[in-house]
Amino acid sequence: MRAWRALGWIAIIAVGLFLFQVLRTVVISVIVGVFITALLLPPARWLGRLGLSRALATLAVFVGGLLVGGAFIALLVPPTVASVSELNASLGKAVAELNNLATRFGVDGSAVVDQIGAYLSRQGQTIATGALTGVRTAGEILVGTVLAVILAVYFVHGGDRLFRWLVDLAPAAARRPLVESGELIFTVIGRYIRGVALVGLVDGFFIGLALWILGVPLALPLAVLTFVGSFLPVVGAFIAGLLAAVVAFVAKGWLVALIVVAVTVAVQQLEGHVLAPQIYGRALDLPGAVIIVAIAVGSLVAGVTGAFLAAPVTSVIVALLHRHVAASDEVPPPAPAGPRAGPPAKESPA
Repeated sequence: MRAWRALGWIAIIAVGLFLFQVLRTVVISVIVGVFITALLLPPARWLGRLGLSRALATLAVFVGGLLVGGAFIALLVPPTVASVSELNASLGKAVAELNNLATRFGVDGSAVVDQIGAYLSRQGQTIATGALTGVRTAGEILVGTVLAVILAVYFVHGGDRLFRWLVDLAPAAARRPLVESGELIFTVIGRYIRGVALVGLVDGFFIGLALWILGVPLALPLAVLTFVGSFLPVVGAFIAGLLAAVVAFVAKGWLVALIVVAVTVAVQQLEGHVLAPQIYGRALDLPGAVIIVAIAVGSLVAGVTGAFLAAPVTSVIVALLHRHVAASDEVPPPAPAGPRAGPPAKESPA
């Protein structure tokens, strides 16, 4: 029976992955909509406790979110353009320094640069094809984003009613486990999204402040990239720190680049050992190897979006497994059977 049950679960997972590939845009939009809901539902409930209706509270949080996003983009674009111009002016100096360094090790740096340029020119057709694919991907992202926002509006306004309606469709014996599982999933997602956003905000602030003090171009965009990279645990922090070090090297040289690396490592250590455990708690404490494997699988299944969704989905799965194990441990074992009563023993004659 266990073997057949295992085969059944394998078949269910295979069918689920197939349906995910077919309906990938819709499924990802639903998941992203749930994540946005987990982020915006607490302020909407707070406004509801102040006396606003559901419609007004939902309108207020989404209009506020759009205003904050628009102001953020307006604040980010001008310094990014100015910093890119400054970075282009420093690029030639950095290339010359790399050529000198390569020459010291007996490597012809100019030949390496020429080979890289020739390779890029040969890949022109591939790049053009990739651009067409990127246009298609951008269209899918746009459609998925609009659908996710619309679903998030509906979830914030009446998600509890929709959830009760879905639960009522299930058999009566399965309703209570479904309600408990749904509450657990939403709690884990909410804690993850709010925790990652807070940790990323702290990381981006301190790393961006260090870049600004050191006079590194693109300090604000790199701080934003650090914040976004926090949603890609382990891998995102490494990529953001590496890019910050490269920009610091191009603009300011080796010494400033090493200082940036040291600051990034210090902030990441502070996050990993002090800040993150206090915010996430033990329920979301996943080993680094598990996170890396989950991100790799998510990227293979759904690209960049799957990589970003891999960690929270894995956290939800682990939380459900913990709940299942805990529920199994609470079930009392069956009472052992007592000695079977037999016929009364005959008394031996005296």
